[in-house]
Amino acid sequence: MAGTSSKIDSYFFDRNDFNIFEHNPLKKAVFFMNNETIKISATTYVRNGLKMMYPFIQSIQSALPLIDEYIVVLGDSNDGSREAILNIGSTKIKIVDTIWDMNMREGGKLFALQSNIGLDHAKGDWVLHLQADEVIHENDLAKLKKYIYQCNDQPKVEGLLFPFLNFRGDYKHIHTGRQAHRFEIRAFKRNLLIRSYKDSQGFRKFNSLQACVEGEKGEKLHVTKIDVPIFHYNCVRPPKQMKEKAKVFSSMYYNDEWIERHFNDLTEIDYNQVDKLEVFEGSHPKVMEEIIKNSDCEFVYDPFKSNSSLRHKILNRIEDITGYRIGEYKNYKII
Repeated sequence: MAGTSSKIDSYFFDRNDFNIFEHNPLKKAVFFMNNETIKISATTYVRNGLKMMYPFIQSIQSALPLIDEYIVVLGDSNDGSREAILNIGSTKIKIVDTIWDMNMREGGKLFALQSNIGLDHAKGDWVLHLQADEVIHENDLAKLKKYIYQCNDQPKVEGLLFPFLNFRGDYKHIHTGRQAHRFEIRAFKRNLLIRSYKDSQGFRKFNSLQACVEGEKGEKLHVTKIDVPIFHYNCVRPPKQMKEKAKVFSSMYYNDEWIERHFNDLTEIDYNQVDKLEVFEGSHPKVMEEIIKNSDCEFVYDPFKSNSSLRHKILNRIEDITGYRIGEYKNYKII
């Protein structure tokens, strides 16, 4: 699934790798000129990432070779998340401390607010936004940089659309049914009017910052679909820990009464309660090796326990045959 192409143009290499330019000073000049021209910022947000078992450190590390600065919006945490970020030891990382106002939690508004704080601090020409459980494979960094450089001079292209590998239950199964989102915008040309949409799952362009605050729907971004997958480790925890994560996550959308009604009698998450899973046969990013090696997730997929409705089973079958997802929500316009 991850890119394995060996055909890489000169300017995709790290600026410290001089060997490739030894006999071609022109390529060296072009390389440095291009790298000085386009600056890439990365943004993320996290709160109590260690306690919630988010691979946020690995997420940050996965993009560091590509970007010029990494804006980490750190919510008021008490689990050592700040120290873990500092221990990465990169001068590219800039921590922005925030306090989460839980009065704004319903509907995922807090997530969008944290995302937009990161955008406000970004200085690059392009922004790469990774959430705390999203990782990029090292084999795809050169390819991603190539797409950014190619699209930078295309005025109609505002962003890049990434396919998602949504892991569930363990590191061997990905969620591919209709309940899973297949594509999301994760990189775009920095524009003060491009803001996080709804709960920060995606991004849109607004007429003004005030219009965004007041709930304007905004315009969908014009994007190019690329073959650089996002490794999304959103549902890979032991079932009891997954219940606690789901409870905290849901509390950012619903009130206490709803949380109590849905989680009080729930002992653990059943990963088989899903419409469709498939076996993942690719390689994981190297930054995830230690986590995967030490994982105690024990999951046996039983498709007969699927909670998919008959309608969704039929639609999933049509998608398997045609490759087209009927009625798919698309928060973007593909060019």
